[in-house]
Amino acid sequence: MPTVQVTDLKDGDFLLDVREDDEWQAGHAEGALHIPISEFVARYGELTEAAPQDGRVHVICRSGGRSAQVTMYLVQQGVDAVNVDGGMQYWQTAGRPVVTDAGTPGFVL
Repeated sequence: MPTVQVTDLKDGDFLLDVREDDEWQAGHAEGALHIPISEFVARYGELTEAAPQDGRVHVICRSGGRSAQVTMYLVQQGVDAVNVDGGMQYWQTAGRPVVTDAGTPGFVL
């Protein structure tokens, strides 16, 4: 499975957050696209519209399990997708900003 570390991500990399709504509302990476895993197949078109045409999709969840499932699905669809190892837990530990929809500091649920 293609995997990257949180520290490998650069500003401007396309990030897909597949956590559920309550997790997203508690805090997320600024600029990430949110499509919960429970709705992913039905909302797949939102990803294809938002993702860069020839760019990579970095998939993240809380710890890496759900994002691994979505990454495998995307790879099977021919998408250049990678799982973010350790998920939002590692994101927060690495000192990356976690925000709410209002732009205030958030936390990983």
